[in-house]
Amino acid sequence: MPFFKFNNIKIAGMAAAVPTERVDVSSYGETFGEEYVAKFSESTGIKEFRRTKEHQTASDLCYAAAEKIIEKKHLNREEIGLLIFVAHSTDYRRPATACVLHNRLSLSKDCAAFDIALGCSAFVYGLQTAASMMASSDINKALLLVGESLTKMVNPHDKSVTMLFGDGGAAILLEKTSEPEQIQGLLKTDGTGYRAIIAPAGGFRNLNATTQEFTWPDGNVRSLYNTTMQGEDVFAFTISAVPKTIKEFLAKTGTTVDDYDCLAFHQANQFIHKMLCKKLKADNTKMPLCLDRYGNTSAPAIPLVICDRYGSIDSNKNVKFLMCGFGVGLSWGVCSAPINVNDIYPIIDTDEIFEEGIINSPEDFQK
Repeated sequence: MPFFKFNNIKIAGMAAAVPTERVDVSSYGETFGEEYVAKFSESTGIKEFRRTKEHQTASDLCYAAAEKIIEKKHLNREEIGLLIFVAHSTDYRRPATACVLHNRLSLSKDCAAFDIALGCSAFVYGLQTAASMMASSDINKALLLVGESLTKMVNPHDKSVTMLFGDGGAAILLEKTSEPEQIQGLLKTDGTGYRAIIAPAGGFRNLNATTQEFTWPDGNVRSLYNTTMQGEDVFAFTISAVPKTIKEFLAKTGTTVDDYDCLAFHQANQFIHKMLCKKLKADNTKMPLCLDRYGNTSAPAIPLVICDRYGSIDSNKNVKFLMCGFGVGLSWGVCSAPINVNDIYPIIDTDEIFEEGIINSPEDFQK
């Protein structure tokens, strides 16, 4: 298994942002039936989620979170030597959204910037990538940005996912330090499950697919451009592979779940969290949930739940986090790191849109 350990690199700042529009799950009662919606909400724990506006993207949310960190930490933008954007919800097919964010954040030309296409495991993979580049270079400060605007990819008549996913973005500042900080983790992949969560059209495999909507074998209506999820396959993977991997990590690091103050896991659904707690014999009060208000946000779920739990607390205390992301790919990972509570900021509500980036015609290039 790809295990990683970094000394003298710390998470020095964390912020998250969500769109202002709240969508109440109960509003789908007329579409799917009140009984079905009530059962969905009870089993998943989701009562509402956030939805981006028409031209608002994951990068807009990540930008707001990054600006918050720069402001609160009084950062010199010239010192940021790396920017990584991890998401499936990119602004364009090309260029990399990281380059767009590099421009918006007014970063130095002496800053590397690139995208990684991952979803639910984005935070763990992104953390490993950023820390690896820092450990082998003269980069002292890096921004890891993770976000998704999943609501733009679901069919409103697909009851399996349209009430599940929400939009969000987050920024994490990594910094070299003389303090004995330690980040550890491991990464895994099972590509045989690539169809478990998929949007089949729009990529170069099926570039010009029909936009026609079909009734799929599960009875839901969606087009090939919409996200489809094989719920039973995802559930089986989650309750078997994920706790096994967490136990591998604990054995490798010589720790137990009791050694951690907070278990910040991907916000899949409430039932899965209960199953993970049971399998890990963990105190469920250590495993916070925010999906009741934000839904399953995929990439930014881990920093979002951390900011939700600790962002409004004024404390100089270091919290030991065990973090786990799992899902689309299938891709998953576990990591641990201490974070000072004062470096975790409250969740931002924003409708900000990068107006310059809206290109609907050749005339828009003249703006």
